[in-house]
Amino acid sequence: MRLGAGTFAACCVAIEVLGIAVFLRGFFPAPVRSSARTEHGAEPPAPEPSAGASSNWTALPPPLFSKVVIVLIDALRDDFVFGSKGVKFMPYTTYLVEKGASHSFVAEAKPPTVTMPRIKALMTGSLPGFVDVIRNLNSPALLEDSVIRQAKAAGKRLIFYGDETWVKLFPQHFVEYDGTTSFFVSDYTEVDNNVTRHLDKVLKRGDWDMLILHYLGLDHIGHISGPNSPLIGHKLSEMDSVLRKIHTSLLSKERELALPHLLVLCGDHGMSETGSHGASSMEEVNTPLILISSAFERKPATHSALVALPSRRRPAFHLRLASAATLRQLTPVSIGAWDLLKALNVGKY
Repeated sequence: MRLGAGTFAACCVAIEVLGIAVFLRGFFPAPVRSSARTEHGAEPPAPEPSAGASSNWTALPPPLFSKVVIVLIDALRDDFVFGSKGVKFMPYTTYLVEKGASHSFVAEAKPPTVTMPRIKALMTGSLPGFVDVIRNLNSPALLEDSVIRQAKAAGKRLIFYGDETWVKLFPQHFVEYDGTTSFFVSDYTEVDNNVTRHLDKVLKRGDWDMLILHYLGLDHIGHISGPNSPLIGHKLSEMDSVLRKIHTSLLSKERELALPHLLVLCGDHGMSETGSHGASSMEEVNTPLILISSAFERKPATHSALVALPSRRRPAFHLRLASAATLRQLTPVSIGAWDLLKALNVGKY
């Protein structure tokens, strides 16, 4: 049976409309907004099972860490930490990776490798959308469920210093914050000093549960002079000193607490050989992810599956801190659809 010209044209139009609809559905993904219970508090514990019944969900799991510190260094490539630059300019971090109580990963940041979409991906566990590149210039409040939202609902106290994008995404979630603008690309000194200047005071305090630091200086150097600039080495040394200060401070306070602390070092994206980012080259998508805690001490006599993992860095798929054991400290509520992956719930081996 031969189709008439009109029927054939109608079929072509229908297929084209369907294709456009599929494209738009992917390009403008529908946000997964928090349920009503997230707005009013954490999920209540499950009821006790009836007599004779058994259940693994009679109680929520306890927190694993007393405090969490996330140090996010903008445009931190994996070879800046795990390569020759890391050995030369980040000796303390290198020591923690090779011999310290840590687990390290090479994480893949899905494109677009731009700051705002990457922050959303880290905190929600979802894939970023290309439309977020436009929103990156003026980020609206994030309506999707996220680690930050769940932590606030659980009554945790969050503090943030760094890129003001976080403050725009989470305008009412931090009990204390100091945002820095990312548009003065020529500034790679004061933009980080404005973050570090808070550390001495905040690390002495005990009135917070989660501290997030977002450093922009490395990214600005990349935009100015590229990844091979001598300024890169100086900035990496500065970040290594920051990590040492935080880590030693957390260790000194653990003697007073029943639970250990957790320090997370990560990047939102990498940087290309020209110092830019936004695309999907290997240099732009590969970032380090290092989890540091005394809970990860390597004890040969201990037969824990966690301790038995090799110390060398391992590949991690789409980086999403929302599904990491990083945030098991925050609240025992279920993370819902976020992937609970093996071995710290971060990587796939």
